[in-house]
Amino acid sequence: MRTYRFRLLNVFAQTTLGGNPLAVFEDGQGLSDAEMQALALQFNLSETTFILPATLPEANACVRIFTPTFEMPFAGHPTLGSAQVVRALGLGDQALSLEMRAGLIPVVSTADQSDTWTLRANTPTHRRPDATRAEIASALSLSENDLIGEPLWVDTGSDQLVVPLISPDAVARCAASAELMAKHCGNGERAMVYVFAPDGPPRDGIQQAQVRFFFPKNGSPCEDPGTGSACANLGGYLLATETPLPQRWQLAQGTAISKPCQLQLHVNAQREIFVSGRVVELGHGEIRLPEQTP
Repeated sequence: MRTYRFRLLNVFAQTTLGGNPLAVFEDGQGLSDAEMQALALQFNLSETTFILPATLPEANACVRIFTPTFEMPFAGHPTLGSAQVVRALGLGDQALSLEMRAGLIPVVSTADQSDTWTLRANTPTHRRPDATRAEIASALSLSENDLIGEPLWVDTGSDQLVVPLISPDAVARCAASAELMAKHCGNGERAMVYVFAPDGPPRDGIQQAQVRFFFPKNGSPCEDPGTGSACANLGGYLLATETPLPQRWQLAQGTAISKPCQLQLHVNAQREIFVSGRVVELGHGEIRLPEQTP
């Protein structure tokens, strides 16, 4: 039998049982692509990651990220959670470079044993959606008046539709339709919608905001507790809309599904995007698989 060790973590966590769950396999060598995908389906978390030897000399490790149904080139909370495991395995210290399908992602912690990690996102691209504001609003069970500003597709590693809303109340009232998301909020491969609204004026130079992230799954609407890639894409949205820099935001996500998350976004004067969050390790275990046949 082949044995593979894994760890369970919560990312963007304010409490031990808050945050966005993640499974990280310490060493994915010997697993086929199909087995990685099957294990991600078995765990049935939003993402499961597999640590592998780096193929690039400047990387500490290679990380592959799987949802239960497909592999992702980049995602925020798997990046931060995997970084903590990479350090725990002795593959690096508080400054890491993780090799992903989206490229090299730098990740740092504030100290040697800190559980707060920061990633630097890739340079964003953006484009206007084909759908109208009214069509996008309908996919969220909102009126067009609930939207403020223009929705944009933004991509710092994961292509998502970023939708600015008029108030935290509008964020709370969102009720996503899987059918209408697929019709109006898709990019030809999948639909992903990120809504946000500032929550009052900035306090001590930090803008508070309420955010939610929706996607269809098996014909039903789903909501992610804490979405680091979308946080990075919000930074890309701020750049695309020429928001004065620097910007610091603190994002509250996941309260609607009882998995509260807190994400930190920093866009500096050099137009670099950083996403930060706390990682909590819950436990560990191992799975056993039969030997592969030649």
